[in-house]
Amino acid sequence: MAPDSRSTADADPHSTVGADPRFSELDLALVDALQAAPRAPWSQIGRALGVDATTAARRWERLRANGLAWVTAYSAPKWVTVAYVEVRCRPRALETVSLALAGMPWVFSVDETAGDFDLLASVTAADLPSLGRSVHGLIGGLKGVRSTRTRLGITLYSEGGDWRMRAMEPAGHAELTGHAELAAPRAPGATVYSALTRHPPAPDDQALLAALGADGRLSYTELGAKAGMSEHTARRRLQRLVRDGDITFRCDLAHPLAGLSTVVLYRTAVPHTHLAAVGHALSRLEEVRLAVSVSGSDNLLVMVWLRGLHAVDPFETLLAERFPLLRVNDRTVVLRSRKRMGRLLDPAGRATGHVPFAMPRAWFSAYGASPVTGT
Repeated sequence: MAPDSRSTADADPHSTVGADPRFSELDLALVDALQAAPRAPWSQIGRALGVDATTAARRWERLRANGLAWVTAYSAPKWVTVAYVEVRCRPRALETVSLALAGMPWVFSVDETAGDFDLLASVTAADLPSLGRSVHGLIGGLKGVRSTRTRLGITLYSEGGDWRMRAMEPAGHAELTGHAELAAPRAPGATVYSALTRHPPAPDDQALLAALGADGRLSYTELGAKAGMSEHTARRRLQRLVRDGDITFRCDLAHPLAGLSTVVLYRTAVPHTHLAAVGHALSRLEEVRLAVSVSGSDNLLVMVWLRGLHAVDPFETLLAERFPLLRVNDRTVVLRSRKRMGRLLDPAGRATGHVPFAMPRAWFSAYGASPVTGT
C-alpha cells in the first residue's frame, strides 16, 4: 500500500516535536521500517532509509511525542483467550459506554461503529468461564448498555502487528531482513487462541511486558530500571521471551492522518473445509488488518484499512473475484477507534494515553488466584 503523497505533509526533514502533526513520506517509511524491526538500532534503521541514525531517531521522537506513531508489546496470542464483543447502547449513552470500555484494562481495543451495533470491544480473559462473567457482568452491567453479542476468537490469521505501511524501498526491507532478534514479530501463519491461560508470566516477565507495552523501544538500561532489575537481567529475559515467541512487538500509527481514513469490519461466512485457506490468503492482502476465525455462523471476521469510502466497492469486488466461497453477511464502518491495543486515541487516531493490560479481578476472586497484570 504505497503512500499517497497528496495525503501527507510536505514536512521539513528536520522537523521536531511541536511541528505540523502529519506524516511526510520519510515518516511513513520510518513507520514501515519499525513495523519490520521494532527494536532495531537507529543506525540500522537509518541505513534502511538512507538517512543517518540521528535523523531517524529525531524524526521518530517527533512522531512519538505527537502521538502519531508508537511501538508497543504484548503477550503472544497463543497464551490468551480473546473475544470480539458487539455492544448495543441506549440512545445518548454511546460516549459514556465507550469511555468506560476504553478504561477497562482487559479491553484492549474499542471501536465506535455505524451498523447494527454501536461498539466493538476486543477483550481478553484468563479462560472461557471468566470471559463470560466479564462480558455479561462488567460490560453488560454498564449503565446504558442495551445488549451484547460475543464472538470467541478461535484462529488468528492476521492482526495489526502483521500489517505493513509498504512505504520503504525493497532495498530497505532487505537491510532489515534476517534480524529476528531485532523485530520479534508474531510468528508467520495461523495462531490458535487459548481457551485457558495455562502458565501466567512470571512476575519479572510481567514487569517487562508492562514497561514495553508503554514504550516498545526502551533501551535495556531503561527497561531494567522500569522493571526493577539489572540491565543484564532485562536483556536476558527479553531475549528469552523473543526466542520462545512469548512476546509480540508492533509499530502502530494514526492511520487517518496517513491517508487511511476508512476502517471497515466484515462479518463473513466460509465453508469450514476452506476456512484456513481463505484466512491465510486474506492475511496476505495489503488492506487487511485483522483476519480471525470466530464462533457463530459468520465464522470469519475481517477488518480492513482503506483510503476512503470510494475504496469500499473496489475492495469488495476484489473479495468476490478472489474468494468465491466467501460470503459477506455484514459490513460495518468504524466511525472512530477510541482504543487500540491499549493506546487511547483521539478522533484523528493520535495516541493520547496508555492503559496497561490487566485481567479482570472478577476472575481471580472467583478462583482464589493472584491477578495476572501488566502493571
